[in-house]
Amino acid sequence: MPAPRLLLTAGASRGPLDGAWWPRCDALELELPALVDALDPGLGTVTRVTVDTAAWPDAPRTVLAPGHVIAVSLSWVVTEAHAITLDCGTVGRWELLVVPPAEPVAAARWLLSTAADPYNHLTAADMLALAEAGFGGA
Repeated sequence: MPAPRLLLTAGASRGPLDGAWWPRCDALELELPALVDALDPGLGTVTRVTVDTAAWPDAPRTVLAPGHVIAVSLSWVVTEAHAITLDCGTVGRWELLVVPPAEPVAAARWLLSTAADPYNHLTAADMLALAEAGFGGA
């Protein structure tokens, strides 16, 4: 897979999100290894991810990543829709907006940069609704 389309918050995040990820397809087993491989090793090893069942209906329960296996948890919680949570053991936890693979480029760029803004206070669902309404660079 090519390098992931990913933008993380620089410094400490003050909002609900720590950045955004724009996968190329909805096959988590193909996309997740490239995502975790692209993360700074200082963030720790991703041991578990939680994804939204609506966005990833066919997500496997485990995904092989470089050098380890990642456990996949499925969430039905509405507040976690359109997001992925990366658990890195004792190092920390990161919440990323998941930009839908088919999102138009202009809207996706707005979503990536807005989610990575340390002062952004919008949730993933709010940001996607704005992008869909045409306020997100579309």
